[in-house]
Amino acid sequence: MLLELHQVLASPHFCNSKRYPALLQYVVENTLAGKADLLKERTLGVEVFDRPPSYDTNADTVVRYTAGEVRKRLSLYYHELERKPPIQISLPAGSYVPEFLHSQDEQEDSPAARMAHADGMRDSAMHELESIPPWPLVDAGLRAPADVATREPGRAMVARRWLLAAVVAMAVVAGAGWRYRSPHALPPDDFWAPVLRDQRMVPICTGGSVFAQNSFSGVVTAGKDADYPFVSMQAASAIAQVSALLERSGATTELQNAATTTLTELREHPVVFVGGYNNQWTLRLLQPLRFHFSPEATPSIVDATQPGVGWERDHTQPYSSADDYALVARFRNPTTDSWVVVLAGVGRNGSEAAAQFVTSPHYMQLLRDRAGSDFSNRNIEAVLKVSVIDGKTGAPSLLAVHVW
Repeated sequence: MLLELHQVLASPHFCNSKRYPALLQYVVENTLAGKADLLKERTLGVEVFDRPPSYDTNADTVVRYTAGEVRKRLSLYYHELERKPPIQISLPAGSYVPEFLHSQDEQEDSPAARMAHADGMRDSAMHELESIPPWPLVDAGLRAPADVATREPGRAMVARRWLLAAVVAMAVVAGAGWRYRSPHALPPDDFWAPVLRDQRMVPICTGGSVFAQNSFSGVVTAGKDADYPFVSMQAASAIAQVSALLERSGATTELQNAATTTLTELREHPVVFVGGYNNQWTLRLLQPLRFHFSPEATPSIVDATQPGVGWERDHTQPYSSADDYALVARFRNPTTDSWVVVLAGVGRNGSEAAAQFVTSPHYMQLLRDRAGSDFSNRNIEAVLKVSVIDGKTGAPSLLAVHVW
């Protein structure tokens, strides 16, 4: 594993930098040493980037930014290799604990070959594991007891056991995983193709809320100073639907809070924005477009080419019974120079319906029919109407489409 680490660090993606190799080497070596539980943002900021122990992780995002860049560079490194190494290093989105993934060449990717190879790896790993003399271990992290954790032989053995356990687990997954891979492209792929074309990590940036009884919706946007912001059930549903589709397409996702997300972070990856008026980035990035959210006091979607035309919830009805409206947008933003997807409702039901829209083959076909040819390479906006009954999100209908 350390040999693989050294090969990665010697590659052009890492060798010309100090920051990215430092973080990757630190998290890999500490994971192999049984210290994965210590790999937290503040610890990494102090140990790797010499930040003071009391530094503000919201104001100084060096760890998050660097980790995102490490993920991107690892993906590029393995993508460019002609022959994949047997073990690949991965840094999962939302975590600073690396994973060590088993890789196989495409010509060995048949179900029978996978099963045979998995059986061989499992048997070999178990044989080696059984040959190691007994060693007292504690908890699921496979860490040595405190009175012997500082012994170098013990630490090496703990790391060896941890790695072998990982190999056994990966062998089982490698043998069974083929059953869950779809051989066919997902119907919504045309919509997501620009987002997934260049990178395989996609942040999902969502707005947060706090309760406000005097508001029509019962909530207001949470700022940076909010101690306990939350997302609604509808927003959580939207995040889950999009994450599931992107991960089935081979991407990883990372959930981010819009209130603390910086422009620098948005320039690193294509981003999915969930939420309308509770997401400052949604409001800012949509403002120059034809369809956008009105800055006026009454929340609504407006059409810049037709003054006076707009869509808003009926304030004479209870919030749980008023139909909602939503914007679906996919465009290349000139400020970040990356693709942006916006799934945002005037209210929270609209955001959930927008996610349903972009993950459904049926609705994607309707959008294709309206957008015309070359659907996958054009900027697009769509306005949806969403039925709401007893607070539940109904089926969306397509009201307007703009393509450029």
